[in-house]
Amino acid sequence: MRRSFYHYLMTLRAPKKTAESQFANDAARDIQFPKQSEDYHELSTYLEMNADYLTNMHIFDELWEKYVENNK
Repeated sequence: MRRSFYHYLMTLRAPKKTAESQFANDAARDIQFPKQSEDYHELSTYLEMNADYLTNMHIFDELWEKYVENNK
C-alpha cells in the first residue's frame, strides 16, 4: 500500500533538532499541508509558495528521494 509523503514525513518527527525532524515537526503543525499528495510537483510548489518554515528545498528533495525508495 502506498502512503502519502506526509505520512512518510510524520515518521521522522522527533524532539531531536535535525533538519529532517524539524521539517517533519513544522509540517505537522501546518494545517494546509497537502496531506494526501504523492505528487512531487504539487508538494514542491506548495512548499516554495506557502511554507516559510522550510529554509532549504534541498531538505525536501533529499526526503523525497528517501520516500520514493521507501514506497517501492
